[in-house]
Amino acid sequence: MNERPVTVAVPDTSAEPRAVFVPADSDRALGWLRTMLVSREFDRRAALTYRQGGIWFHIPGSGHESLAVLARHLRPSDVIAPHYRDRALLLARGMTLADMAADLFATPASGSAGRNMTSHFSHRDLNVFSVAAPVASNCLPAAGFAWAARLRGDDDVVLCLVGEASTRQGEFYEAVAFAVEKQLPLVFVVEDNMYGISTRTVSGTARGLSLLTGVLVPDASDPVALDRAAARAFRQVRGGGGPVVLWCEMDRLDSHTSFDDQRVYRSAEELARLRDPITILCDRLVEEGALDRGELQQLCEEVVDEVLNAFERAARAPRPAPTSVHTHLYAAPEESPAAAPSGSPATMAAAVTDALSEALEDPDTVIFGEDIAAPKGGVFALTKGLGHAERVVNSPLAEATVVGVGVGLAAAGMRPVVELQFIDFAGPAWNQITTQLATLRWRTAGDWSCPLTVYAPSGAYTPGGGIWHSQSLESLFTHTPGLRVTVPYSPAETTAAFRLAHTGADPTMILLPKRLLRRRWADAAPVSPPGNADVTVVAWGSCRELARDAADRLAGDGVHAEVVGLWRLDPLDLGPLRQSLARTGRLVVVQEAVPTSSFGAWLVSSLVTDPDCFYQLLAAPRLVSRQPVHVPYDTGLEAHVLPSADDIVTAVHAILN
Repeated sequence: MNERPVTVAVPDTSAEPRAVFVPADSDRALGWLRTMLVSREFDRRAALTYRQGGIWFHIPGSGHESLAVLARHLRPSDVIAPHYRDRALLLARGMTLADMAADLFATPASGSAGRNMTSHFSHRDLNVFSVAAPVASNCLPAAGFAWAARLRGDDDVVLCLVGEASTRQGEFYEAVAFAVEKQLPLVFVVEDNMYGISTRTVSGTARGLSLLTGVLVPDASDPVALDRAAARAFRQVRGGGGPVVLWCEMDRLDSHTSFDDQRVYRSAEELARLRDPITILCDRLVEEGALDRGELQQLCEEVVDEVLNAFERAARAPRPAPTSVHTHLYAAPEESPAAAPSGSPATMAAAVTDALSEALEDPDTVIFGEDIAAPKGGVFALTKGLGHAERVVNSPLAEATVVGVGVGLAAAGMRPVVELQFIDFAGPAWNQITTQLATLRWRTAGDWSCPLTVYAPSGAYTPGGGIWHSQSLESLFTHTPGLRVTVPYSPAETTAAFRLAHTGADPTMILLPKRLLRRRWADAAPVSPPGNADVTVVAWGSCRELARDAADRLAGDGVHAEVVGLWRLDPLDLGPLRQSLARTGRLVVVQEAVPTSSFGAWLVSSLVTDPDCFYQLLAAPRLVSRQPVHVPYDTGLEAHVLPSADDIVTAVHAILN
């Protein structure tokens, strides 16, 4: 097998001389110097404030200040997906000292309203995408932003920055591969300071292991050298030449964070050899006569006063109101589902196809997933026959890419819909779902939004699914604040779910019960009318069908079971359940998942800990679930571990007796 490393296009630099400072650029270099000094003084003042107990945490960027030069190669419409050491770059981009200080002191004026960690920068107006702590988690959304620019025909560039230790993350490789495949306008900047916290990284990075070739390697301790390399990189990328990796060699002058002390693992001799980009730039300016030592001293004093004033103002700012923490978890309350049109599809599968076809009428809609393009149309043929082939796109076999790129598309203002072949395969995408997708609106206090629709076939009750194609994972997603979770049961509910997701402003997970996808519906499913019922039976997904079958059998025994079917699980309106329980006094909850830490267990807990509900109970509630074991391949074994209508009938008789 002929294997080779991933190759990124790189400009030819063989004929260019070593970077030399040009006196005509002195004004620009002086601007760089001032920004770099502000960033360095910010770090110094933050360290002092931390030792005094004025802040909780600090991440320094000392040694990385030369990245400020990258800002001049960016246009306002370009997007930055930054690293947490990029203070100088973002100051050069236009973020202010007041922004930085508010972030450090977690004031309501910060980009996250005090919700995100300090140095996890965000600024919507400046197109600075919000930093999430898991390293390299910004890479796939950055690729999504770049793809959005390409789809729209813009010549915008996306700048994505990571540390060199982060290049061992799988999502970094996925993003580079996707950018190369699509020839995206994406500049990756790897900030190589040779340490991942305390671990030497020289031989273990993507570059050190020769897994990534064709990278451009400037000496980023010299701002002028970095500027010249950046000019070549941006010229190529903006000209349609595909992505470039700038592998920036630099030194980390401070400890990893305020919780770290690098003197424990770095010798005094090594620390004495570190290169300081500010010193290098100052020496160049003095040598060329653009700055004298007296002017430098005056500039430093001005910067000290400026940073001190910003810190003092932020320290005096009010704290975030405790009640404010609940805002921006979702957008405005979701509207009621639109009524399904007459002549709606006879199956859920057809309803999905029709809903996606309707969504594609919006030119900003992209449908992305494995095997979804013509002629196959996905494993379940849900996208088969859709038009707009340029916007129904096969993804690589990489679920993190599917969701992460979707996050970037959505944050860029497009309306992406992504398919996971089975919800069982959400594991590789879990980081993007919980780190980016569900938190973006909340962690930026509403500045950024991520209206991505993710849908996937879910659940068991189909022959041959086994462990890997039969899971019911709704509890994992309802455990994640900020993510809307729906489990439709009928074609009408399926149509409503996709319409709400596609026109709303929040990320939505639509779980499609595989057992019901091809079931034909002549009319809307009957519901149990309110009345003198004996027991409330609550179910969702495939278990709603089991609950209806059980209710029919119970009626023959003279027992009236009021079936309450759920499909919008999170956020959930408990009002109808409370009303039903007030009529019956008895509760049976039915779910396909295992009972431990499940959505059904939470539902029982929520109702019985509500005093109004608790004192109406005539018996202890029952939870009917899958047995606490994996779903087996053999159909007989599968039927044995899954809940059945018999189990529901038994539970109802037990609660009545």
